[in-house]
Amino acid sequence: MPIPVPQDRPVTDIPNEAADIVAKEASVTPIDGNQEEFVSIGLTGRPVPKFAAPAPIKKHGPAYVISLCNQKGGVGKTTTTINLGAALAEAGRKVLLVDMDPQGSMTIGLGIQPESLVGKQSIYDVLMDSSATPASSIVYPTSTKGMDLLPANIQLSAAELRLAGEVAREYALDRALTTVKADYDYILIDCAPSLGLLTVNSLTASDGVIIPMECEFFALRGVEMLRDTINKVQERLNNRLSIDGVLATMVDARTHHTRDTIAAVYEMFGDSVMHTIVSRTVKFPETTKAGISIIDQAPTSPGAVAYRNMAWELVERLDQKGAVTS
Repeated sequence: MPIPVPQDRPVTDIPNEAADIVAKEASVTPIDGNQEEFVSIGLTGRPVPKFAAPAPIKKHGPAYVISLCNQKGGVGKTTTTINLGAALAEAGRKVLLVDMDPQGSMTIGLGIQPESLVGKQSIYDVLMDSSATPASSIVYPTSTKGMDLLPANIQLSAAELRLAGEVAREYALDRALTTVKADYDYILIDCAPSLGLLTVNSLTASDGVIIPMECEFFALRGVEMLRDTINKVQERLNNRLSIDGVLATMVDARTHHTRDTIAAVYEMFGDSVMHTIVSRTVKFPETTKAGISIIDQAPTSPGAVAYRNMAWELVERLDQKGAVTS
């Protein structure tokens, strides 16, 4: 289908009243219960609901597996994986993060330097032989209580070549995760910025996929290819896979370009687009450098509020379709 091209237009002609509305629409903070007659309209044109904190759960597992996937780099996949995981852990869920990017960005973002993994086992070894190296044997704790990591480094780049000649190569990660699913409520996979065999493995192992999207035109161009890949995995490898959400990241609600891009994304994906949006903030690079989530470092910051709302929205969505028990 043709993708509408968002156009940049000056915003200096917006009246003060309209500018105030733009500011209100950009908010992802839950609506105050005392303002019953006020309904906030989000950037997709839908009323923004109030998401409640997930109720405590009585037992953990088996895990619901989610891939965070977009073949375009720099759209916030790793940041979203770390902070969504931290927000779910804050809500009492046990979370395992899986780094499936040979760059090891999530591993670094959680304070583990790639050189420290030299000579040690990583997700690469698990993919090559999950019976000799079960995933449960390489779990690293993180600074966030209730959130663990399966790390990766550049060695993972050889996995695609090694797996190419294997029987059922698309199921390597799915087989590997069987030893840890019972111990967690959510497994979040940070996919590589490509649509190669590593990403196909991630999608085949997943129950759902979340697509983080930067709000600019070039981010739209590859979405059709990504959606085709997801459809093929659904048809040929994993019929339980579903799109659990499309997340707008790096949002600057002051620009028409951003608003037009979100409108185009909503036209493509409908209600799969999440109500939560994540705005730009300098806090994200700071937390990456510190090797900690924004939920832990700046829990009241706009970025932390956004990812907390995203986690609450995700749990509510999955509960409504019966995928998890909130």
